[in-house]
Amino acid sequence: MKKLSIIVLAGMGLLLASCNKNATPAPTEEQEVAEQQGAVFAVDTTSSVVNWKAFHKGGFAPRWGTLSVTSGELSLADGQLSAGAFVIDMKSLKVDPASVTEKDKNYAELEGHLKSADFFDIEKNPTAEFKVTKVADLAAGTADAVEGANKTISGNLTLQGKTLNVSFPANVTVADKTVSVKAKFTVNRTDWGIKFGTSEADPAEWMISKDIEIGVDVKASKL
Repeated sequence: MKKLSIIVLAGMGLLLASCNKNATPAPTEEQEVAEQQGAVFAVDTTSSVVNWKAFHKGGFAPRWGTLSVTSGELSLADGQLSAGAFVIDMKSLKVDPASVTEKDKNYAELEGHLKSADFFDIEKNPTAEFKVTKVADLAAGTADAVEGANKTISGNLTLQGKTLNVSFPANVTVADKTVSVKAKFTVNRTDWGIKFGTSEADPAEWMISKDIEIGVDVKASKL
């Protein structure tokens, strides 16, 4: 029976991987941050948010929630997004109670576990940060998880004190006095050293997915 379970879990993992058309490219080494120039827009911390979503056992039992953005700036050169950065408050991590439906589970306990040293260790690493390194027009035919994507943004993402460069399609909207950035992409948490529940000694022990889906919704106003 155990052998059969292993085969089923492995097969499901391959199926899900093959169906993931919006897979984010693997992160690379930290890159030089884009220089701030032109008009500067301050991130609106009251309306900006980072959404997260994670899974159990090959896509089952999804959990999701939010993180607050505490500060940041976006800058435009010739009317186009060219640079920017924002800080995420890891202590603000919330689990949506609607994502924890099992009678023997408690969303508050999950929140505490995610904030612990097993995962994001918020006492040692109270913030995460994203710094833009490059913005380019989105190539035709690029798969994306957010409607209206028009740019590819690359940036240094710092989690757990480790910085790697990630790239993803995004919907960048520029108005007279505002700029907004919306994107959805996936990271492998083990790339940043978050390895709880990822033992590969036995596929039956892969209780928690390595992937975290990140949704960025950042709004900024002209200074």
